[in-house]
Amino acid sequence: MDDVLAKAEEWRAAGEEVAIATVVATRRSAPRPLGSKLAVTRSGRMFGSVSGGCVEADVAERCKAILDGEVASVVSYGIADDEAWTVGLPCGGEIDVFLEPFAGAPALERGASYVVVEGQGVGERWEGGERTRTELLEEDGRTVFVEAIGPPPRLVAVGAGDIAEALCALARPLGWRTVVVDPRAGLATRERVPSAGELVVAWPDEIAVDPETALISLVHEERLDIPALRRGVEGKAFYVGALGSKRAQEKRREKLGELADGVRGPVGLDLGGETPAEIALEILAEVLAAYKQVETPAGAPPAAPLAAEG
Repeated sequence: MDDVLAKAEEWRAAGEEVAIATVVATRRSAPRPLGSKLAVTRSGRMFGSVSGGCVEADVAERCKAILDGEVASVVSYGIADDEAWTVGLPCGGEIDVFLEPFAGAPALERGASYVVVEGQGVGERWEGGERTRTELLEEDGRTVFVEAIGPPPRLVAVGAGDIAEALCALARPLGWRTVVVDPRAGLATRERVPSAGELVVAWPDEIAVDPETALISLVHEERLDIPALRRGVEGKAFYVGALGSKRAQEKRREKLGELADGVRGPVGLDLGGETPAEIALEILAEVLAAYKQVETPAGAPPAAPLAAEG
């Protein structure tokens, strides 16, 4: 569950009235992506963000008005007036924010949540089948915001060492699931990899892999490395990478054949990293870029404004 929705559920369970603001459209250099949320209580407590601080105060006041009985609606924010204390986005982007009373988080773990944001039945919600994109749709003369719901990406590191620990520590603030796999029980311990969400003592060919998985081999032993990479490519992981030199990659290509085309190596962006933390940053940066390309396909047109600038 989204952490903002989780906080809203917590407040609601404690007897607070809560409104939710959701970014439903962005244009140009918007500060937050589609689906970003801000929860606001009648008492003024806030959690989350729709703009990184530029318009939150105004959104909070409008959310209180929603709790006072105003109908759910979309508010648009654009470029701020440099000559006055106006509400806007100095970054030059534009966002449309949908404001509504909070009635509970979606019950499903995977699928899509729909809400009418403009047209007949504004505020009407329902849940449906699985979707891969969060986007605005036109449906029967209404504008509907569709939010894809699913588990966060899964980062699997093969080899319980310093880089695996650093990867897990960096992935934690992103909300990603992290798994460290190593058949050597003496290495796969909490003392060595305390940040891992899950530690698995197993051989690489026993790893569960799916399109929501990024798999990185951090080992230099072929009996671990090659089966791990083969499993990642055959399991259609959205990212498969391997630590090592270009020479090591050539050896892997000899072992993997055509499957080697699906392996990135040397793994990570070349930022000149040397320490485990620096190398982990290089790796995770490349993994995140790959995930974003899958999550938001290139060429998607920008949404038109839904409402007059607020």
